[in-house]
Formats: sequence, C-alpha cells, structure tokens
Amino acid sequence: MEILAFGVQSDEKPLIEKAFEGRHEVRCLDVFLTADTAPIAAGYEVVSTSVNCALGHRVLQTLAAGGTQLVAQRSTGFNNIDLEVAERLGMTVARVSSYSPYSVAEFAWTLGMAVNRRIVRAANRTRDFDFRLAGLMGRDMHGRTAGVVGTGKIGEAFARIAHGFGMKLLGWDVAENPACVGLGMEYVSKERLLAESDLVTLHVPLMPATQHLIDAEALRLMKDDAILVNSSRGGLVDTQALVTQLREGRFTGVGLDVYEAEAGLFFLDKSLETVEDDTLARLVTFPNVLVTSHQAYYTRDAVGQIVDATAANVLDYTEGRRSENVLVPRS
Repeated sequence: MEILAFGVQSDEKPLIEKAFEGRHEVRCLDVFLTADTAPIAAGYEVVSTSVNCALGHRVLQTLAAGGTQLVAQRSTGFNNIDLEVAERLGMTVARVSSYSPYSVAEFAWTLGMAVNRRIVRAANRTRDFDFRLAGLMGRDMHGRTAGVVGTGKIGEAFARIAHGFGMKLLGWDVAENPACVGLGMEYVSKERLLAESDLVTLHVPLMPATQHLIDAEALRLMKDDAILVNSSRGGLVDTQALVTQLREGRFTGVGLDVYEAEAGLFFLDKSLETVEDDTLARLVTFPNVLVTSHQAYYTRDAVGQIVDATAANVLDYTEGRRSENVLVPRS
C-alpha cells in the first residue's frame, strides 16, 4: 500500500521513509492538505497529515470520495480535524497521543530566556559589530515565580527545568500532578497564578474551553514586567488583546512558538510575499517579542517518535487493531 503524506518538512522526510521502510511505500509532499490540494489524495487509502493541514468538511468529503479511509495525523493536537464529519464519512482518524515532552518544555524555557536576556537583539547587534550593552539587561530567574498553566507531561518537564533554576512554582490544571507537587509546586487559581508569576508558560490543549484562555482580562492580571511563553496552541492567546497590551509597554518579554492564525503561514516561505495578517505583522515589530514558527516539537528525538507512532497507527489500521491513538475508530 502507498501512503500519501502531506506537509512533510525536508528534515522529516528521511525519518518518515525509514519508519515505513519494509512495510509500505510512502509519498512525501511538502504542500499542506487543503481544499485545493485534497484531490491529489485520490486513490490513496491512507493519508498522513500535519497539524497545520486543514481537515474540515469539504476536505474530508474530497478525501472520502477519492477512497481515503485512514487519516494518520502526525501530531498530538487534532483541533484541525472535524471528527464528526470524519465519523459520518466512515473514516478512521488517528493521532500521536504523546512524544518527547522535553522537546517542547526545553524550547519553551529557551524562548523565555531568549526574551529575558535579549538574545536576538544582542546577536543582531554583534553581527553589525555593535558591542554595546545598553538595552540588553535581563534578570535572574532564581528566586522568582514560574506559573505553569497545564501540568501534564510537558508542563511537568518545564516545571523540572524551572525548579532546577531555583524558581518558585505555581500550577493550574483540572487535576494536580503528584510529580509537580513533589517539586514544591502550589496549585492555585488561574487568576492568582497570572497575578503572582514572573514567567507564565502555557501547556494546555486547545479546545472550546481553552480558546483565548489568555484574553484581555487575563493579560491585565499579569505583572507589567512578566514574561509570557506559549509553545502549545496559538488559539490559547487572544493575539489582538496581546498586541494592545504590548502597545501600552507591558511585559518584559513574550515568546510565541504558535499563533492563532498560523495556518497558511507557518512552515512556509513567505519572505518574498506581502503578509496580509496585520496582527502578526504588528506583533513581530515589538522588540520584546520573539515569534518562532511552531518548532518546539522539532527535535530528532520527538519527530522520530512521532513518525514511528504514525507508522504503528497505520499498521494497527491494516491489521484491525485499535490503540489509544485512535480518535475515530474504523467503522
């Protein structure tokens, strides 16, 4: 069986091909699955997608009409897939329920420290042989407070890093993580976490209940000199509200690896085009903001685990097994 994989990065391609070697043929495309590209999948029983592929009603109908029966998503998140439509069409949908939490946690910490210590500005200056220190002053994280919003595997990994730097830990989640409690984390209300934390990091999934979890009201609760990091999903933050707060001179730094309107932008080269997203264009102009293109997960370890799990999902599908990765079972 030949599998069609959409949205494959050049670094990812050899890992995907190796994962399926000896099992199935895989055709890797760098284009993302959209309404315009969905017809390419005609004749492919299995299609693999990335998190920035859009699998709404129209796309899923096109896939089903072309014979696709399994969508194997190469990510943990699945808010880009209309599961109800997939079920009505009799399609099976699987994802990767977990992979290295350290990849995202380490990157989140890196983002926080990069904006704290003005690393990008410093690097740009020294490239021009400007070695002044003015405007580069950061602050110690030791003794300050880290607020971890979402204390699952990734949040726990971040908490361990922050604990290692001597930070006080506050947590917010629907359930306490005993490992985080063991690190000295105090679970508090979201409002108290935002008000008392010097660094706030987001590690919750995107769902209706968490859409714009960090809205204008939440941002106003935060310290004026706080650091905000989001390496989870862009929709957790009301970006327009964030821009408004940044224009008022608030926050030491903001590190964003995700953006709520990133589909159609992230993972693509738009350097020679006019980006029409005024909010993003304004966001990247702030000197205390660092935006990266959804790369927190992008380590050889994590991507390797993702593609191995995807290959296992396809094997389970062909052999009639169902694992925890299945979102919509085979009908």
